Amino acid sequence: MKIRGYRKTKEIKGRIINATISKETNKYYVSVLYEQEIKEKNIIPKTIVGIDLGVKDLVITSFGEKYENKKYITKYENKIKNLQKWLSKKEKGSKNYYKVKTKIKETYKKLKNARKYMIHKITKEIVNENDLIITENLQTKKLIEKKEMSKYISDASLSEIIRQLEYKSKWQNKHFYQIDTYYPSSQICSHCNNKNKELKDLNKRKWTCRNCQNENDRDINAAINIMWEGLINNIKLFA
Repeated sequence: MKIRGYRKTKEIKGRIINATISKETNKYYVSVLYEQEIKEKNIIPKTIVGIDLGVKDLVITSFGEKYENKKYITKYENKIKNLQKWLSKKEKGSKNYYKVKTKIKETYKKLKNARKYMIHKITKEIVNENDLIITENLQTKKLIEKKEMSKYISDASLSEIIRQLEYKSKWQNKHFYQIDTYYPSSQICSHCNNKNKELKDLNKRKWTCRNCQNENDRDINAAINIMWEGLINNIKLFA
């Protein structure tokens, strides 16, 4: 059978362990678990990136790049709501009832696939271009517990981004590191290292350092600080 999937693999190079067939709406999927030998190489990092994760912008790098959060959940939410209203007006058990129900499932599937594609694209680009990837150690479970943030944190799939960065780094013999959860990356000026404890308001996206007068973008500044903190803790990699 020919393989069709997001990895565009023509053949499986390795020992197949098992295959699982699943059905979603009117489509069938096969998940193949296989074992492949990967030769490890010691890579001395030449390119380093610090990553700040957010909701408005999904990924912000120490190079100043921002990967926008497309907020797919907002786009599909309205469609799902309208379909559910339509479903409530249909006679339960009728052909039209099941047609609408199928459309709702398909919309949820489109949301899932769109989010998956976006995250794979971002993480692949970051790992391909950098040898040492440094991120925050986010406690996403605690963030999701906050009602006002839960929907957007879940939509952004921040824990999935971290998971993919980690395993893709291992695949390519790159280095992945997470700094301490409580490191105040947003409160420190990346230009002069002065700390301002008052910078806790998430709505304040830009701020001027009281010490050196440098104007900082909150997220880019945090990403730079994350990079330096991770670099200091991994300096042995350059020996």
